[in-house]
Amino acid sequence: MNRTHNFICAALAALILLPTQAHAMHISEGILPLSWALVWFAASAPFLALGLRTLAARSADDLSSKPLTGMVAAVVFIISCMPVPVPTAGTCSHPCGTGLAAVVLGPSLGVVVAAVALLIQALFLSHGGLTTWGANLFAMGVVGSFSGFFTFRLLRSCGAGPVVAAFAAGLISDWATYATTSLILAAGIRGSSPFWPLAGKIALAFVPTQLPLGIMEGAITAGMVSLLRKKRPDLLARIALKGLEGRET
Repeated sequence: MNRTHNFICAALAALILLPTQAHAMHISEGILPLSWALVWFAASAPFLALGLRTLAARSADDLSSKPLTGMVAAVVFIISCMPVPVPTAGTCSHPCGTGLAAVVLGPSLGVVVAAVALLIQALFLSHGGLTTWGANLFAMGVVGSFSGFFTFRLLRSCGAGPVVAAFAAGLISDWATYATTSLILAAGIRGSSPFWPLAGKIALAFVPTQLPLGIMEGAITAGMVSLLRKKRPDLLARIALKGLEGRET
């Protein structure tokens, strides 16, 4: 446990302190008009409040909840620091990690994890931005977490194995995040242009990079769940497999 903690701390320090080239990860600063930026802040706020309340409630019953959430946030931060620029879309492609966070912690804490990762990236790495933090949080944290979690639970309730369900959760979470990002960008920058054709063009711009990245994220999520089943099945039993233990194989 101490080795894992030291590794994550060292990785975070390197990512924050070493000079890097900014790729304007997530939706870039200044892309969205202020009015739309405020809309997405308002849309994300209730989910973030729910996540913080959930974290406080769990921490009162289980002292390991906050350290576990912090560890998952570090993992998501590292996973999502792999930008592949998409100049035609005004943003970039990258794995998200929120599908994994949602499976292990639940979707509300997945929002908290995404909020922390996005804020650190905006402040220290020039990835994304502060004005677009609410929009990025809605796409990656809210849509990514809830779509991944409910995909996992749906497949598990239908009898799919946890590793297969985790792969689908990571895949759907990633693609849902970028579908939402396309809609957010189209709404913010369309001006007098028709909304749906523009959203379609932005979504198509992501396909060459995000199609394989989504598959990779599914594999990462499946691999982590497989590892946890062997090493720490109690973590999955808290959230991911709660109420479904009889289906565990």
